[in-house]
Amino acid sequence: MANTKEEVVESPEIHFEPLVNLPPVDTKTLEEDEEELLKLRARLYRYDTAGDTPEWKERGTGEVKLLKHAGKGTVRLLMRRDKTLKICANHHILPQMELKPNCGSEKAWVWNTPADFADEEAKPELLAIRFGNVENAQKFKAKFDDARITALNDEKGKGDDTPEKSADESSDSVESPKSPSKEDNAEDKEADTVAEKLGGMSVKDEQKEKITGTKCNDSPESAER
Repeated sequence: MANTKEEVVESPEIHFEPLVNLPPVDTKTLEEDEEELLKLRARLYRYDTAGDTPEWKERGTGEVKLLKHAGKGTVRLLMRRDKTLKICANHHILPQMELKPNCGSEKAWVWNTPADFADEEAKPELLAIRFGNVENAQKFKAKFDDARITALNDEKGKGDDTPEKSADESSDSVESPKSPSKEDNAEDKEADTVAEKLGGMSVKDEQKEKITGTKCNDSPESAER
């Protein structure tokens, strides 16, 4: 009786040597000298005023970190997008930065930074961040406020290190308190105005009521829709 099973011919294993041997490369993230204070998943937005109608635009979804420099003691906020790991937020936390509730939501915050380096050059930005739950939002705020206090104490410490002047020199060089510059007032006013509009908006999609000329669907919470 003939054997009906087909004979399987095993193919020889073929191995090709690489033409070029590349040595392993250490990839640096520039976070080597920093301590990670916080890492949470979130979604980031920026307030774009370049167009005819200012609007919130999504900047990326990923992990936001608060990093403290081991030598300088400064704290910076760093956020990278998922998969691409492209930076979408990178700035130091300063004493004047205040987190404000966004659109009445307990899971989102708005703040103004005078210099964000996400695009490799300093740009003033009005940013908003939204977390998956209230607990993470509160954790972020607590660490953010701690960083503000640290920055304020550092500024006071630098002021205490200045040489003391004699009574005569002090009396001759007394200066009146500095008034805020026009640029500072303009930035604060813009941030307050946008925050007020966001604070008065409804978070319900079906209620697109107009408040102070701004619609609720201009908020970060609805920018993704």
